[in-house]
Amino acid sequence: MTDDPDLRAALAPMRAEVVASWERSAAAGVEVEREDVPIALDSADLRGQREAHPLSRVFPLLDDVLGREVTACGAVMALADAEGNLLWVCGSSDTLRQAERIGFVEGSNWDERLAGTNAPGIVLATGREATVTREEHFRSSVRPWSCAATPIHDPGTSQLLGVLDVTGGDEVVVPQTMAMVRAAARLAEAELARHLPRPDVPPAASGLQVVLELLGRNEALVNVADGRSRLGQFRLSRRHSEIVALLAAAPRGLSGDELAVLLYEEDGGSSTLRAELNRLRGLLGEELLASRPYRLTAPVTGDWLAVGAQLAAGDLRAAMRGYGGPVLPRSTAPGVVRLRDELEQSLRHALLRSGAPDLMSAWTRSGWGRDDYEMWSAQQAVVPASSPIRALVDGQIARLDRELG
Repeated sequence: MTDDPDLRAALAPMRAEVVASWERSAAAGVEVEREDVPIALDSADLRGQREAHPLSRVFPLLDDVLGREVTACGAVMALADAEGNLLWVCGSSDTLRQAERIGFVEGSNWDERLAGTNAPGIVLATGREATVTREEHFRSSVRPWSCAATPIHDPGTSQLLGVLDVTGGDEVVVPQTMAMVRAAARLAEAELARHLPRPDVPPAASGLQVVLELLGRNEALVNVADGRSRLGQFRLSRRHSEIVALLAAAPRGLSGDELAVLLYEEDGGSSTLRAELNRLRGLLGEELLASRPYRLTAPVTGDWLAVGAQLAAGDLRAAMRGYGGPVLPRSTAPGVVRLRDELEQSLRHALLRSGAPDLMSAWTRSGWGRDDYEMWSAQQAVVPASSPIRALVDGQIARLDRELG
């Protein structure tokens, strides 16, 4: 929590996700008293972005199932792209005129870095649905409004396509509104999936795909799908999680000796490893785990691989959104430690070079970055002395100075 008494008083009654958003907004230099937000797309650019965007295919559906209902209730429905640009804003003419006073118009950008705390902005920052009530907004001009928003993902790649939002009065933040918004977004994803091309050749001989979630988890979450639907989801033991992570990082496979070196801190008995692999094969199925060499036979995607790809593509903001914590944080298997350190250090160094105070703030607020002295110092160098977040940064550096001697 911030050491600034004014900001601390404002944040005191708020939910943790809203506090985090206020700190990101302050770190990005958003002014509390700013009335509107910048127009990122002029008329020509807005038209072109709409026509080219995949969400144009489902906007009529969303307008039909949600927009009309929202308009009748005196609220507005908005559909934003993955950068926070509002591509469509629908409502009655009177409500749209009121929304225009705070800059909530087509072509404006509601990323937290520009607009301060708001539901679409939190979705963009966290990848999770969000509600924001009146006084939870960072900018005072937005506080007569409340909003509820949820992400829409590409059903083929799982990448974020945009955000569906409803903005209005107090009635917006009742559970029924979020249920409606969530249902409309899932309906849109289902419609997008219906238009996906069907591959003539399955992705693997078995036709199966494996999706692993390792970030911030001590035990891997595994999803198995056949390219069209999910066939099963299960959680692995810590040892099996380590084995699957190591095999996923070595698509050509590993011999028993190679896997043992990566798995055990000290020499592990080959019989123990064989027994673990047999149990894992029983969980995954014969068709997914082959031997000589040991390898996963289906294509593997995973959250840590996505973060690495986003870093390689230079999309640090997307990488930070997807980074849920270190790879299998409690694992001491040498090969997993190496995977964990490689990704963490790559992300950390990119952050230090970025000069982006809001992204640095996301790192230092986390459990793994809370005591990162170098990151706090880098954040201090880019946060203006007048920023309300500066007191927090200075206070945390002072704490670390005391603790580290």
